[in-house]
Amino acid sequence: MTTRRYPIGIQTFSEIIRGGYVYVDKTDLVWRLTQTKYVFLSRPRRFGKSLLATTLESYFRGERELFEGLKIMQLEKVWEKYPVIHLDLSKAKGKDSALELQRHLNLLLADVGYGDNPLEKTPGEKLNGLIRRAYEKTGRQVAVIIDEYDAPLLDVLHDDALLEDLNPE
Repeated sequence: MTTRRYPIGIQTFSEIIRGGYVYVDKTDLVWRLTQTKYVFLSRPRRFGKSLLATTLESYFRGERELFEGLKIMQLEKVWEKYPVIHLDLSKAKGKDSALELQRHLNLLLADVGYGDNPLEKTPGEKLNGLIRRAYEKTGRQVAVIIDEYDAPLLDVLHDDALLEDLNPE
């Protein structure tokens, strides 16, 4: 009898599957989720949002081999590959100004691939440009996954001056 370990501290689907860790199969729900156009998930901390984000990333990248033996294999008939833009905004925590946060978001977006346009200055312009270029390059819809979307704001929630700097409206 083989003992499987719990994935303590591991939040990446591919690492859990490849490492042979215990995985509670909810991929049938993941498949149903992918049949909609836009999804916003707001759940408490430690609820599995990051694991879900990486599961969706593997699904949209067409990494079929990771899903062998899971429920999704009974539902998905055609495994297609889509361009994926996966941003983890927890990496943008701890910024001391709106300018520093914007600079860091631009660096995160630069790591995505699909080229760069020097005319795109703001993170929003860069994200729109990346989506457009990814679509033009592949001819496929682009999956945009944003994890820890609120992380930069949670750091400054009780700092009125910095909060105002991040949201000057």
